[in-house]
Amino acid sequence: MPETRVTLEAIYDLILTRRGADPQQSYVSSMIHKGEDAILQKIGEECCEVVIAAKNGEKGASIHELADLWFHLLLWMGHAGITPADVEEELGRRFGRTGVPPASGAPEPPPNEP
Repeated sequence: MPETRVTLEAIYDLILTRRGADPQQSYVSSMIHKGEDAILQKIGEECCEVVIAAKNGEKGASIHELADLWFHLLLWMGHAGITPADVEEELGRRFGRTGVPPASGAPEPPPNEP
């Protein structure tokens, strides 16, 4: 059976629909009922697991842990009222910036140039 490709936006939308579900039946709802501290703690745990998998050079485990981290970040975003579009807008604002000021007299890079 082929795997389905899922977007972050689709996962976010699903999270929003499950917020009001029965906490006994929905992981999303149970985490939201536990509160922000529980969600943020889970994000911290997932961050550590990503680092450990990456440090161990385990690509498969890294992908698995990144998926867990992204899911929990989306869960917190839904709880906090932050949308993927909000984050995409911020990334778009940053795209093409080096973060390093140009040398004296050097021209600024054109916008949206990686």
